[in-house]
Amino acid sequence: MLELALMFFVIAVIAGALGATGVAGLTMTIAKWLVIAFLVLAVVSLLL
Repeated sequence: MLELALMFFVIAVIAGALGATGVAGLTMTIAKWLVIAFLVLAVVSLLL
């Protein structure tokens, strides 16, 4: 899941550099939610 978040972040940076702000914003939002989901699952797995 963290690999997907990193991939979306790279896509967002490239899209932002090329001027596609809509795509960059969307991919950054997806990357943010994937990182949050990863952190939540990591904490839950450590507690259990």
